[in-house]
Amino acid sequence: MFGTSATGLQKTTSYKVVLPFYIYGALSFLVACVLLLINTGVVHQHYFQPQTLAITHLMALGWGTMIILGASHQLLPVLIEGELDSDLLAYLSFIFGAIGIPFLVTGFYQFNTGWVLQTGAVLINGSVICYFLNVVTSIIESKKFDVHAWFIATASLWLFATVFFGLLLVFNFSRSWLPDNSVEYLSLHAHMGLAGWFLLLVIGVASRLIPMFLISKYTSTVTLWWIYALINVALLGFIVLKTMKAFPQYYYTPFLLVLVALLLFGRLCKKAYRLRIRKQVDEQMKVSLLSVALLFLPLIALLVVIYFISIAEQANIVLLYGFCIFFGWITAIIFGMTFKTLPFIVWNRVYRSRAGGKTPAPKELFSERLFQTMALLYILGFLLFLAGIILLNDILLKSGAASLLGSAIFYVWNVAKTLFHQPSK
Repeated sequence: MFGTSATGLQKTTSYKVVLPFYIYGALSFLVACVLLLINTGVVHQHYFQPQTLAITHLMALGWGTMIILGASHQLLPVLIEGELDSDLLAYLSFIFGAIGIPFLVTGFYQFNTGWVLQTGAVLINGSVICYFLNVVTSIIESKKFDVHAWFIATASLWLFATVFFGLLLVFNFSRSWLPDNSVEYLSLHAHMGLAGWFLLLVIGVASRLIPMFLISKYTSTVTLWWIYALINVALLGFIVLKTMKAFPQYYYTPFLLVLVALLLFGRLCKKAYRLRIRKQVDEQMKVSLLSVALLFLPLIALLVVIYFISIAEQANIVLLYGFCIFFGWITAIIFGMTFKTLPFIVWNRVYRSRAGGKTPAPKELFSERLFQTMALLYILGFLLFLAGIILLNDILLKSGAASLLGSAIFYVWNVAKTLFHQPSK
């Protein structure tokens, strides 16, 4: 989804800053799919148990957040028409996150709520603080305060709020820092990250780059400001309702606000697609546009969750909701994003200094066949596992997890092929 042009890339950050995030994210996705295959039985259990927490945080932090951090370090200069303020902060963000995530995931998997989990939480907070400071100072120095800059700055603030609240929850396991036990605050922690971080950042970046990559002249700043306001008001409203322990029926209000925001975003993407100049859309862009449609699956699951809360029964719908987000929407975004940005980064590293001579197009640095195989295995695995959650069928769950693992293997293979590209002699 987050494609850019060779012209825009000349402004972007050094590949030495960006590539480690991509490599780490790819390996995290592979490990998450292995853990999913080994632990498909978690679907039959309550969502608050060690293996589920470990896989969820590995997908949210190691896969989704690390890839997006890497991409945003590359694309932020393009969006704000300036430069990244500090490469050092970017390196520190990666180092703290790369060390902290394994501690956190291991702590959850073994449910070691002591120093292992706490060390991971502290390091991840350090990573996010470095990223947040880098984003804010870069935007201030660029003096580019348009709606896209507001989306990115606010998303990074919500990311900090998410991980800091997560830090409190981790220490609350053993020190009782909060009035209630940590389980009571999970939905607050989760939705600050999902709506405040992922949703705001993805919409803010995609609303600029989808029209740009489709070569579409359509844009609507007014619509984007409405989307920005609706998501933030909905999230703040949810936090107030949850803090006040309001009746479950009141949760329909923030749900409807987010639904309206997503409908507006879908309408914006549809108009950009219809008014595009480039008529032929490649496979990577199709997968990215598919991710926009996949946004509505977790919303449907969330609507069911709200209904079941009101009758004191949730069954396995919460797991369905989380799966649709992390293995559905976010994964589809990253699949499309990776092979729109990574080839440009590698091409710039390999061929930028070569004067004259024939050079391949960036899209030739990865394998289209591997990408198509990955996409097919991913769609098959997602649908099988989704059906397995709904039907509580172990065969469907194992088959779906195996297919998702296959897609992860092809993804890592294609990423490696791109990273190790060498010019032909």
